[in-house]
Amino acid sequence: MEENTDEIIHRSEYGGSIPVDNVQALASKDLKDIPIRYIRPEIESEEVLTDESLQIPVIDISKLIVAGQPGYDDELAKLHVACKDWGFFQLINHGISETIDAMKEVTKEFFKLPLEEKIKYAQISSSIEGYGQAFVVSQEQKLDWGDMLFLLPLPVPQRNMRFWPQNPNSFRTTLDEYSSKLYGLSIKLFELISINLGIKAEEIIKVYEKCTQGIRMNYYPPCPEAHKVVGLAPHSDATGLTLLVQVNEVQGLQIKKNSKWVPIKPILGSIIVNIGDVMEIMSNGEYSSIEHRAVVDFENERLSIAAFHSPGIEAVIGPLMELCKEKTPKYKTIDVKDYLRLIITSKLDGKCLIDHMKI
Repeated sequence: MEENTDEIIHRSEYGGSIPVDNVQALASKDLKDIPIRYIRPEIESEEVLTDESLQIPVIDISKLIVAGQPGYDDELAKLHVACKDWGFFQLINHGISETIDAMKEVTKEFFKLPLEEKIKYAQISSSIEGYGQAFVVSQEQKLDWGDMLFLLPLPVPQRNMRFWPQNPNSFRTTLDEYSSKLYGLSIKLFELISINLGIKAEEIIKVYEKCTQGIRMNYYPPCPEAHKVVGLAPHSDATGLTLLVQVNEVQGLQIKKNSKWVPIKPILGSIIVNIGDVMEIMSNGEYSSIEHRAVVDFENERLSIAAFHSPGIEAVIGPLMELCKEKTPKYKTIDVKDYLRLIITSKLDGKCLIDHMKI
């Protein structure tokens, strides 16, 4: 786990996030009024569906291990519909439950630490990694009701261990294993997606050979005015695929479907997977990234872990050539480095990034 100093310096050119108050500490006070920067008036007027029968598809990946096995074709077709019509699905029978449970435990332990211990791993102005908040680009913008620890475990030679907690003492080894297992699962999903798109698997896989993987551990404290704040602003993920794990039983993830917010009810032990902007671009719009947000609870904290899988730093992002033989490209083709600069200098704002990439 040695760090590559040259690459860390190279990464610093992409910048970081403006430091803001720690929300967990703020929430621990007996607040009479929530600071105005967290209040979002539009939240109360937006429609949230209460029909619990409307849920994202469930994909059993154990049926997709070997082509031709019973249930394979049906499950593959379900995956295609999930990616095309929903952009989100729950993955079950993935075989990595023990690794996930261990990661949940160290995440809970980290956020229970005193603030003075957690801020040892605070973000610095030149880095997107560390403990704090992401995508704060101005002193005026609204803030999310949540804290995070964001790390870049892949590529391994480029890890910056300065931000990897040593407390709890099993954190680093647990994250190392978690990173590896989630990456392996994402590659399997990319292979299945390539089959559904009718392209050679290597066309997608080669873009992720030196995958940049970001893992974001989220802590959303309870809020006495939960109906006026959001834990994470509405956005689509700028990545290829995101694999999300719910750490505790408090729900909060909502996706936008037909201009309404749909609460997601996680299946115990499942991984929630969503299509990111990069996959929308690569599929030339066959699949779409979906706007989603995190809301918070009045009485209970919520924790989650998101693993983002993006192309390697030397790759190029654009519609795959095989998908543009009969259809006109809908998106620009740019270097990953330029795409990263675009991400880090933007605040979370719906699908503004994908709008920028459209031709």
